[in-house]
Amino acid sequence: MSGTTTVAEVRAELAALEDPRARAVNERHGDDHGVNLGKLRALAKRLKTQQELAEELWDTGDTAARLLALLVCRPKAFERDRLDAMVREARAPKVLDWLVTYVVKKSPHAEELRLAWSADPDPVVAAAGWALTTERVAKRPDGLDLAALLDVIEAELKDAPDRLQWAMNHCLAQIGISDPAYRARARAIGERLEVLKDYPTPRGCTSPYAPAWIDEMVRRNEGA
Repeated sequence: MSGTTTVAEVRAELAALEDPRARAVNERHGDDHGVNLGKLRALAKRLKTQQELAEELWDTGDTAARLLALLVCRPKAFERDRLDAMVREARAPKVLDWLVTYVVKKSPHAEELRLAWSADPDPVVAAAGWALTTERVAKRPDGLDLAALLDVIEAELKDAPDRLQWAMNHCLAQIGISDPAYRARARAIGERLEVLKDYPTPRGCTSPYAPAWIDEMVRRNEGA
């Protein structure tokens, strides 16, 4: 193991950080752990990058340990098959989000996995694939067939399982935000399907309803 930190020592620290109030908040979002994320990040900053420790923390199956693993790992150190196995093991929403955001997006295997996952029959895995597609729409759209993506979204978004629906809806909004040529069609799809139209949105936050999301982000971008 890199350095002198052991998995047992780290898990003891995580246990000491357990907070019933944090657990209650996390569980409302489907995450089964009780560690404040700010404190988790502080622990990760102290541990620094330790790939072997990260691998062992992941293998515990504990949600807090897995979140910490994703903060102390070296994203480019994971093989393609290891990342595929990890996304299939990552049932907690926050673990899945961090795995895609902090690890897979930085991996040399990201594009291969995007293509494989987007068509996967497991909706959680497919959601990870759509998250990677959204990243490409926002940052590297060259080579993407946006019209074809909108065709799939239009056909499948309404009846998609919750997590996959959220990821596809984000992609719909991102296409409308990023590409003026497809903005009207993206808005029209959102208006017709009405996915997340009534989603409760706190004051000052942007609605996830695609037409409202598109309009707000375009307004911000044009005002920048």
